[in-house]
Amino acid sequence: MDRLIPRWIFPLCALCVLGGDILARILPSPRAIRIDCRTVIESDYELVQVASGAWSVRSVRDSETFHPVIGPVAEAEALYVQQLRIPDRVRAAGPDGFVVWDVGLGAAANVLSVLRALSDVPGEVRVESFDHTAAPLRFARRHDSALGYFHGFESAVDGLLEQRSVRFQHGACTVHWRFHEADFPTLLQRLPSDIPPPDAVLFDAFSPARNPIMWTLPLFESLHRRIPTGNAASLATYSRSTLLRVTLLLAGFWVGAGEATGEKEETTLAATRPELIPRLLDAQWLGRALRSTSAEPLREPIYRQAPLEPASREALLAHPQFASIPSIPRLTTA
Repeated sequence: MDRLIPRWIFPLCALCVLGGDILARILPSPRAIRIDCRTVIESDYELVQVASGAWSVRSVRDSETFHPVIGPVAEAEALYVQQLRIPDRVRAAGPDGFVVWDVGLGAAANVLSVLRALSDVPGEVRVESFDHTAAPLRFARRHDSALGYFHGFESAVDGLLEQRSVRFQHGACTVHWRFHEADFPTLLQRLPSDIPPPDAVLFDAFSPARNPIMWTLPLFESLHRRIPTGNAASLATYSRSTLLRVTLLLAGFWVGAGEATGEKEETTLAATRPELIPRLLDAQWLGRALRSTSAEPLREPIYRQAPLEPASREALLAHPQFASIPSIPRLTTA
């Protein structure tokens, strides 16, 4: 053995081991390879275990966890499937079927939870998913066994990632699912004619502080214009902020308080018809909004907090949702 390996190599090996040990002590471990019982990390995304014990995906670059606290499936079912009453509305849909806009595809927990709830519902569903990247979905697909919600949809997801469009049968429900990898605000301005208007919108963008371009008044005005007059369409999102709710109202929607999910005491529902919202925002909420120091909508993709401008205040008071209020709440600031 001594004749095969030069003797001078042994002290060099010792030096390498010693040097590596020193470097390991003074340099932090690379995020891309850290693995422990609660986290699996690959490049820009990581698999994390949330408070409920469920696994979810986290964007390292944006410092945002998808579906924090209660996990992907529980949040999607409570926030979108139940509140938007999607199974009942698919049953009642006409021959054109039911259209879901999935704004913020991410790791696909929202849309797959919706589709899973439709296995016993006869009908046709078109899903239009939007996101600027397929990276989180590719990451999630590699860790589908830990996430749990891909079961039965593996082939559909693979087809979507490969071809950006897939048709399949899920129980009694016929599904046509497409993915539009693009900047959603830009795409919305020049929406292709083959994208039908939504009956339900799953709105799951990163928070306004991280991603303000997805929460502006012009974006929601454009979204509202894409829904034909008279169509019954509704939107659900996790935020309950006064800023968001004022934005949706000024964009032309009726707006209400949604049910709690995880640590959030309320979420938000918006619709083109008031009958789609069980708990419409009332005079008490309006009074708080008029006094709030963070109610003025974002008109540009720059996050900031400000009280209502006079023009916004007047537009809010003129909304038909508040037409029956007998007296205007005091306009003093908080």
